[in-house]
Amino acid sequence: MNKFSLFNDQWTPKIIGELNNQQVKICKLKDHFVWHSHENEDELFMVFKGTLLIDFRDGRTVEIKEGEILIIPKGIEHRPHTNGEIVFNLLFEPKTTSHTGNVQTKMSVKQLEWI
Repeated sequence: MNKFSLFNDQWTPKIIGELNNQQVKICKLKDHFVWHSHENEDELFMVFKGTLLIDFRDGRTVEIKEGEILIIPKGIEHRPHTNGEIVFNLLFEPKTTSHTGNVQTKMSVKQLEWI
């Protein structure tokens, strides 16, 4: 949890580790992100603080609470968001994964920072 105190950016993952061509990232999330998918990579979300909501195109919304994990299979379009609170989240995904997946927006970050 200490690493979360090192930044205030939202929706901008920070790399905290790397293994077997995978990266462990943390990020702070608040409000809405963009609809996107990852064509070749599964994505793991683990919530450390707060509640993360993930919308799917079929109309479902999945709630991920503190200590819970959700894995989104490659190719599935999704949109993470919160209920207005700041959520502390961990992501585990291949090094090549763009956090906005197949969509380029002003929220896209080309080079992630290590902390």
